[in-house]
Amino acid sequence: MAESKARISCLASGNGSNLQALLDACASGIIEGTIVKVTVNRKDAYAIKRAEAAQPPIPTDYFNLVKHGFLAAGEKDPEKVKEARFNYDTALATRILADKPDLIVLAGWMHVMSTGFLNPVAAAGVPIINLHPALPGMYDGAGAIKRAYEDFKAGKLENGTTGIMIHYVVEEVDRGAPVLTQEIKVEDGESLEELEQRIHGCEHELIVKATALLAQKIVSAKRPATG
Repeated sequence: MAESKARISCLASGNGSNLQALLDACASGIIEGTIVKVTVNRKDAYAIKRAEAAQPPIPTDYFNLVKHGFLAAGEKDPEKVKEARFNYDTALATRILADKPDLIVLAGWMHVMSTGFLNPVAAAGVPIINLHPALPGMYDGAGAIKRAYEDFKAGKLENGTTGIMIHYVVEEVDRGAPVLTQEIKVEDGESLEELEQRIHGCEHELIVKATALLAQKIVSAKRPATG
């Protein structure tokens, strides 16, 4: 009964390995949800192939800041860039909300959302979650794993521990309330590449757990009261 499942919209920019974990978990019933669309902002994103290979295939949408006319290629003026990103985000929100999702999952989405996206989605009552390879309040933004690793090598990483989190998306980057977190200790002698590979493996599990948790809450809220 698809209508009783959570409707999930996924956004991805690259390879889509986290998306694949979500697709597999929905197919197996681990997540009580159906992915209704996969949106990408890079035309060559392999996430498209993963969506198309799903059974049944998942609809996809390619929507790009420059290619779809919101920002001129090479434009550097900060005000023009800010305005273009806001207008793009507003249009993106309209496209996403047209599918009436219950939950939006950023699965490797390499674009910081402005209020142009966040406000209309919040007004529609749809939560947005994102994966970040650090613990709450640590290593916000890009290069989180590398920065944690460098601190570990310098003896500055408390207890030698970093981690990952699934958090709600808010305007302040990587500062939304956490849904789930997982601590990961950096091992002595471990290379940055080895740490990255180990963390990415944990990411796939945590994004599935968090999505399953929220989907279950959504489905429970949809069910009519009995008794």
